[in-house]
Amino acid sequence: MTGMSSDVRPFRIDVSDEQLTDLRDRLSRTRWPEAETVDDWSQGLPLSYLRELCTYWADEYDWRRAERRINAYPQFTTEIDGLDLHFLHVRSPQPDALALVITHGWPGSIVEFLKVIGPLTDPVAHGGDAADAFDVVCPSLPGYGFSGKPTGTGWGVERIAGAWAELMARLGYPRYGAQGGDWGSAVTAAVGQQDPGHLAGIHLNMPIVAPRSIDLEGLTEAEEVSLEERARFHQWETGYSNLQSTRPQTVGYGLVDSPAAQCAWIVEKFRAWTDCDGHPEHVLTRDELLDNVMLYWLPATGASSARLYWESFRRANTEPVAVPTGCSIFPKEVLRMSRRWVATRFTDIRYWNELDRGGHFAAFEQPELFVGELRDFFRLVR
Repeated sequence: MTGMSSDVRPFRIDVSDEQLTDLRDRLSRTRWPEAETVDDWSQGLPLSYLRELCTYWADEYDWRRAERRINAYPQFTTEIDGLDLHFLHVRSPQPDALALVITHGWPGSIVEFLKVIGPLTDPVAHGGDAADAFDVVCPSLPGYGFSGKPTGTGWGVERIAGAWAELMARLGYPRYGAQGGDWGSAVTAAVGQQDPGHLAGIHLNMPIVAPRSIDLEGLTEAEEVSLEERARFHQWETGYSNLQSTRPQTVGYGLVDSPAAQCAWIVEKFRAWTDCDGHPEHVLTRDELLDNVMLYWLPATGASSARLYWESFRRANTEPVAVPTGCSIFPKEVLRMSRRWVATRFTDIRYWNELDRGGHFAAFEQPELFVGELRDFFRLVR
C-alpha cells in the first residue's frame, strides 16, 4: 500500500455545541410530507412515528451521554493507504487474550458493539471464563463514523480488508480473529482471503455466497423458506441498495442536509431487519437508535457511507475462503443461507449454529447471545 504512516494517535469525540444547536434548528424546520396512505410500514417509516422520534431527538435526547459512553473506551486514528481510520482499541486485562477485529456494516456503526466490548474483553467481570478474553479492535469503515472519507475511487471491500490486516499488524498482533455482519461480513471474508497466515479464524453472522452456489436440488424445508424470504427481500427491501449502489451522491444531498431524512433512512431498516415484532423500539431503545443515527448525522456521512455500495455492491467477492470459519445464523437475518450453501464458499466451517431470536444487528439486539457465539467458536481455534 502507498501513503503509509505508522502513527497511531489518541482520539476523542468532541462535538461542538454549535453542531447540536444546528441539529435542533434543522429538526424544528423540517418540511414534512403528508402521511402515508396505508396503516402499516409498507410505504416506509410512518409520519406519526418519525415526527414523534424527531421531537424526542430535538427536545430530550442527550448526545453528551452517548459521547461520554463512547469516549469511555480508548479510541485512536491512524493513516493507512492515505486515509485516516478511526477505531476503538480495548485491551483485555488477560495477558493471553486473542485479538479480535470486529466490523460493522450499513446502516450500523461502532455503536452496535458497545454492549459486547466489556464481556468480550473482560469475561471474568461478566461471569465468564478468563480463557475467552479478547483484545477488541473496532474500526469505523472508511466514509463512516469518524473515519476519513475517501476522496477518490477504489475503497471497496478488498481494499478495506487490506487496511484491516495492516491495522492489526500495526497494533502488534501477529495472530488475531475477525468478525463481521453485513458489510462487515464481506470485509471479514476478504480478510480471510488476504491474511490467512495471521488469522486464527473468522466469525460471520451473515455469510454470503454466490447465487450459483445455491443448489436448488433436494431443498430442505428450511432452504425453501430461505429462498422465499430472499425473493421477498429483493422485491420489497432493496430500494435503498439500488440507490446507494448507483447514485450515492444524489442520495447524499438529502441525507446530509436533513436530519429527519437521515433518521428515516436508517431507522426504517432497524424496523425491517431486527427481530422486533413490528417496531424497532421493542428491541432497541429510542436512545440507542438515535445514538447510531448520530454517527451518521454528526460527521455528515450520508453520501460517503453510501459509496461503499457503489464501490462493491455490483462487484461482490464470492471467491473461496479457506480459513477456519464460524457462522451464527439469527432467525431475522435479512439473507439466511443453509450450511450446505455456505460450505461451497467457506471450506473450513468449524462452527455452525442457528439461533432462536435476534436479527441483522445481532450484537446490538442480543448482546449476550452474540458474545456466547463468539466464545463458542473461538474456543475451537485459539
